[in-house]
Amino acid sequence: MIYSEKEKTIETNRLLLRLFNETDAPEVTKLCNNYNLYKNTLYLPYPYSIEDALSWMKNHLDHFNENKSYEFAITDKVTGKLLGAIALTNNQRFNHGEMAYWIGQEYWGNGYATEAAKGILQFAFVEKNYNKVFARYFNSNSASGKVIEKICMKKEGILKEHVIKENKYIDLVYYGILKNEYDLLN
Repeated sequence: MIYSEKEKTIETNRLLLRLFNETDAPEVTKLCNNYNLYKNTLYLPYPYSIEDALSWMKNHLDHFNENKSYEFAITDKVTGKLLGAIALTNNQRFNHGEMAYWIGQEYWGNGYATEAAKGILQFAFVEKNYNKVFARYFNSNSASGKVIEKICMKKEGILKEHVIKENKYIDLVYYGILKNEYDLLN
């Protein structure tokens, strides 16, 4: 992983994680206006409009510069194609953050989320010196759980019927990894 503070990018083997810009809005809209993506995400609206995309992106740079959160577009390093998004919050009070991501359905099963998540973990622990990174997913979304397990996060618990999605209570599964655990693996 190569982090460029100046460019605000993270480079992995196949991917370039970069800030979103307004020209990404049509592709973000196309990828996010997908029921299968919506049903596995906590905050994504559906249907998803270009206004949703622009509203979501408008504060990314400010939040990045203020060290509040880091929202990256997941792109193919060679073609520049937008594949999805990955974010890391920064809870400065507790020196930890939550990682969250989505990949457009047409790109599922290619390991992009896992590769981007590995890059974000390194960014969190090496560049930002976090003590912990956690992630959560719907119990029904086993693919997201596999990504989290592949990056060596450990299950910390299940919050039973913690959120409502489509008028149903859903369990949230929490995973986490500490800096010292990460350091032992790398």
